[in-house]
Amino acid sequence: MLIKEFDEYIRSFLPFAEMAKADSALNGLQVGRENQEVTKIAFAVDASMATFKQAKQEKADLLFVHHGLFWGFDRPVIGNIRSRLKYLFDHDIALYAVHLPLDVAPVVGNNAGIADALELTQQEPFGIYHGVKIGIKGRLAASASLEEISSMLFGNTGIHPGTLPFGKDQVSTIGIVSGGAAMNAFDAINDGLDLYITGESSHTVYHECLEAGLSVIFGGHYRTEVYGVQAITEKCRADQKLETVFIDIPTGL
Repeated sequence: MLIKEFDEYIRSFLPFAEMAKADSALNGLQVGRENQEVTKIAFAVDASMATFKQAKQEKADLLFVHHGLFWGFDRPVIGNIRSRLKYLFDHDIALYAVHLPLDVAPVVGNNAGIADALELTQQEPFGIYHGVKIGIKGRLAASASLEEISSMLFGNTGIHPGTLPFGKDQVSTIGIVSGGAAMNAFDAINDGLDLYITGESSHTVYHECLEAGLSVIFGGHYRTEVYGVQAITEKCRADQKLETVFIDIPTGL
């Protein structure tokens, strides 16, 4: 497969055009390579030197990430950015990034993956960002405790440490926006939901959620955004018969 063909394939099912005005990130091919042929693709959440080195070790031609290098503002090619670009050039690895289109995508998106892991029914768009609903809300088939929900998503025992247990003991309705979306807790409050799930926490929403009786699970930016990347990894393997590998470099945040 050529890089151009991979780009066309990704754009055929991820909503690039729909998210163009809401997303400041440069979505699509961020760094090309001299050899346009792609035989193995590595997938990861973040574009970092650690990820690049792992992609080289895996002998990947192209690296697909959720968080790329370019975010809609001028950045001088010095320091870390210079080192990262040089590494990609030296080892002829292409970099492809998809930000909000991967968050909102049905089936293979980050929020869709969390909703499916919880087996939510009555799923609807939820959580406004720059005028677009980027998350999902729905209802559990059977009410569950925060501990049970945390276990379904993160495989741990007990309530996730990043949790505000301010609501009902048994949760039925849930809103989800992966990543850094603490302020969308206000959408969950306005919609009368039992629980809001996102990645990063914020002091700003603590008392708002406490007084509204809304429970929140701050699962970590990274841990809430592996869902879409892993789903894309499997889809590309199945659809294109390409060799793929998921590179897991959790930040704990």
